[in-house]
Amino acid sequence: MVISQGAFAAMVFTDRWFMSQLDAVHIAAAMGGAVAAFFSKSLFVGLISYANALVAQYYGAGQLQRCPRVVSQGVIIAVCALPFLALITVGVGQAFAYMGHDPLQVPLERAYFYALMAGSFFHLLKACLACYFVGIGRTRVVMLVDVAGICLNIPLTWLLVFGHGGLPELGIVGAALGTVCSQAFTIVLFLLFYLNRTHRLRFAVPESFCFDRGVMRRYLRLGSPSALESFMNTATFNLFLLMFQGYGVVQGASMAIVFNWDMLSFVPMMGLGMGVMTLIGQFVGRGDMQRANQVISSGFILALSYSAILALVFLIFRVELVEVFATDDSYFAEIRTLAATMMIGLTTYMMADAVILIAGGALRGAGDTRWIMLTSTSLHWLMLVVQYFVIVRWQMDPLVSWWVFVAMLLMIASAYSVRLYRGRWRRPERLARVMQE
Repeated sequence: MVISQGAFAAMVFTDRWFMSQLDAVHIAAAMGGAVAAFFSKSLFVGLISYANALVAQYYGAGQLQRCPRVVSQGVIIAVCALPFLALITVGVGQAFAYMGHDPLQVPLERAYFYALMAGSFFHLLKACLACYFVGIGRTRVVMLVDVAGICLNIPLTWLLVFGHGGLPELGIVGAALGTVCSQAFTIVLFLLFYLNRTHRLRFAVPESFCFDRGVMRRYLRLGSPSALESFMNTATFNLFLLMFQGYGVVQGASMAIVFNWDMLSFVPMMGLGMGVMTLIGQFVGRGDMQRANQVISSGFILALSYSAILALVFLIFRVELVEVFATDDSYFAEIRTLAATMMIGLTTYMMADAVILIAGGALRGAGDTRWIMLTSTSLHWLMLVVQYFVIVRWQMDPLVSWWVFVAMLLMIASAYSVRLYRGRWRRPERLARVMQE
């Protein structure tokens, strides 16, 4: 899962690097358009992605025939989401003009956003299939598919962005189309594994193509808090990002560069978090929580070790890492100074990210999604209120805003640690309610 999530990070990283070959405005526009697209899909992605824990719980309980039924319910949810996604696309697309961004940036981020949203269904379906294979423990399938996807995405994006190989030069739109095409390709690969005869017979896949009221009820009951958490947190982050980009192209590009390096830490650790969530979910299904501590301890050791090593590298080589995205325009001298300072904040909260992902994975796997939703969204919105005063009302220095963001992540990590330590989430009566349909 670390390799799988790392492939996604490499894809986004490469897209941003291609944009840096154009100019700083394209870097900022790609960041704004991508975050807006993820925000627009976040409610449905958050809901569908809870398939991981559901499948793991059924798999742990030995109810193999119910595992693919989770996929069928996820596809139903994805189809029902399409009209809402179309309306959201129109609304958010028109909102870019009112965000106070540089006039050169707005049409670029709108074009990038529209192209990504055109592939929304592929994104949802891919998430559902990937979570299914993670839930049954076949993470190598996910790794192979995601690596194959990135092997297509990087050269295809290069061709579409710069117009090589006889293809039209599409610029930022080409980067988005490369992403959409690679998602469609990975879905085909997932279906080859999913419809394989051995897998099909073992999990009774043909009998799963139906509406299952019990599975759908669990999906909505346990997944809705995760969906709302994903939506609300993405909304606050998106609004924070849009306010921060109101400082100007230099600040927007600096944040895009810093978050690009952040992904090399955060996104692979998401794979560890998914692994912890899967194992905890399987133990919940089996009614065996004695090994939960081993899973959580192993997750923390791996995540904290990885993030500590990477944080040290980022701190020592922060200027050199920023210069990887050097542009030929007049903006980059200021970008180098600001982004290098922001990298110090990044190294500060990387350990907090590790705690959030591992603790959050354990709590989600045990069905403690409502508490996570309330805690995480409350702290995110508190951060946004503070950011409004810092950026809009008081017009303070961008670094003040950046350190407010860092403080919020440290607070979330502390709250998750306390919840995990106190252990209310693992009481037998609570776990019994989680498994009820």
